[in-house]
Amino acid sequence: MASHILISALILLCFFGTCYGKGLFSSLQRTLVANASTKQGEVLKSGLDKITVTWTLNQSFPASTADAYKQVKVKLCFAPISQKDRAWRKTKDDLTKDKTCQFTIADTPYDASTVQEWLVERDVPTATYFVRVYALDSSGHEMAYGQTTDAKKTTNLFEIQGISGRHVSLDIAAGCFSAFSVVSLFGFFYVEKKKAKRAQ
Repeated sequence: MASHILISALILLCFFGTCYGKGLFSSLQRTLVANASTKQGEVLKSGLDKITVTWTLNQSFPASTADAYKQVKVKLCFAPISQKDRAWRKTKDDLTKDKTCQFTIADTPYDASTVQEWLVERDVPTATYFVRVYALDSSGHEMAYGQTTDAKKTTNLFEIQGISGRHVSLDIAAGCFSAFSVVSLFGFFYVEKKKAKRAQ
């Protein structure tokens, strides 16, 4: 009985190990070539500017490499400089825990060569970024990738300037209300002083 339990436990461990292995970024091949319309050091604005992303299968791999690719996810990813001292953006090899790529640019059926245009969403924070493309199988598991930067994530990086939440019109309105408050306060004291003189 004990031997059956031991064998079952070993089988389960092997199964979980296999599943875990499939979820590691380090296990993925870079079979896709990804390009973006952004330039090194370019600054884009949230809610205003657009990014055009293209990807193709790396020609150094046979066409049959992509036979199992069913879906493509294009992600906007934080560069190392914008991950420093920010645990909520930390890179981890386990893709279920990785926080590098938090914004989805596109989620579409796999095509050998596709162009996607994306308006930078208003909730994208100020940071330095790159673009990564994942190829997924029919179960939604990442099988391969491509990205617009090098392996160390130091080239072809661009910046996005997020919306601060303040607008010029609001600042003007706040200034007007402040000025009105000051004038009202002086006016109140002036009237009160006049009333006091009359009372005397």
